[in-house]
Amino acid sequence: MRFALLLAVALAGCSAVVPAAPSSPAPLASNETTEGALFIIGGGTRTDELLDRMIAEADLAPGRGYVVILPMSSSEPDSAIWWSGEDFALRGLTMVGFNFRAGEAPSAARLDSLRRAPLIYISGGDQARFMAVVAGTPIAGAIADAYRGGSVVAGTSAGAAVMSARMLTGDQRLHPEYTPTYESLEPDNLDLATGLGLLDPHVLVDQHFVVRSRYNRLLTAVIEHPETLGVGIDESTAILVRGRRAEVVGEAQVVVVRNPDRSATRQRGRLGAHGLRVDIFLAGESFSLE
Repeated sequence: MRFALLLAVALAGCSAVVPAAPSSPAPLASNETTEGALFIIGGGTRTDELLDRMIAEADLAPGRGYVVILPMSSSEPDSAIWWSGEDFALRGLTMVGFNFRAGEAPSAARLDSLRRAPLIYISGGDQARFMAVVAGTPIAGAIADAYRGGSVVAGTSAGAAVMSARMLTGDQRLHPEYTPTYESLEPDNLDLATGLGLLDPHVLVDQHFVVRSRYNRLLTAVIEHPETLGVGIDESTAILVRGRRAEVVGEAQVVVVRNPDRSATRQRGRLGAHGLRVDIFLAGESFSLE
C-alpha cells in the first residue's frame, strides 16, 4: 500500500517537468541576498516537526508544487529516493527523484524542473560523492538559481555538509582510517573540499554533532581557519536559514563555535587557542551567521 502510494506520487512528479528556460544557471555569488531558504538537518530521524516545518516554509500542499529529491550522496540512490520520498508521499505531495550521474549531460527539462522546484531535498550518504557529480556543472547552478529565486533547499547529514562553500569531507589528512570524530586537535589534519556554497563562505556546517561528539573536528576548523563560523547541528535538529539569520528547529541542540580573536598556536603536533566562543542554541532560538 505504501509502495503503491509512493510510486504513484513519484510518477505524478515526473509530470512536473516543464520546458527549459532560456537563461543558463549561474553560481551563487558571495554574500548575495536571496529570496529562498535553507533547511539544514543534522541527520538522524526526520521527525514530523522537521518535515512539517520544511514543507510549510516551501509553501507546499497536495496539488500545489512539487519536491525534487537529489539522492547522489547515497551509494544506493534508488533506495534513497524511496526513503526520502516516503514521508512526502504520505503527505500527498508531488515528488520526483533526479539521480544525476557524473559525466552525464543533464537534460534541459530536468534542470528547469530543478530550478523551479519549491523544495529541493538532498539525501544523506557521502558528501564527496554528491559533489563529485554536481561540482562545476549546470546542476549546481540550477540549485543556486532555485535558492536565489525563492525555493527551499534542504538536506540531511551529507546533504547538510554540502551547503557550505568549504565542506567537511568526514576524512582526516593524517589518519586514513575513518573515525566518527577526531581523536585529537592536530594541525594539518582537517580535510576540506568544495561544497555548493549556498551559505556565506565563512560558515562551515558539521552534522550528527552532539551524538557523535564532533567537537574536535569543528574546533580544529575554527583554529586553523579562524575566520570560520562553525555550526554543529545535532540529529533530529535543523537550522532554518533566511538571509543572515538561522533559527533552530527540532529536538536537540546546535553548537556554534567562533574564534573572535583569530587565536591559533601550535606545540608538539597539537593545536591551541584562546578566547574561543561557544554558544549552544535550543529549538526556537536564533543566531546570526555574521
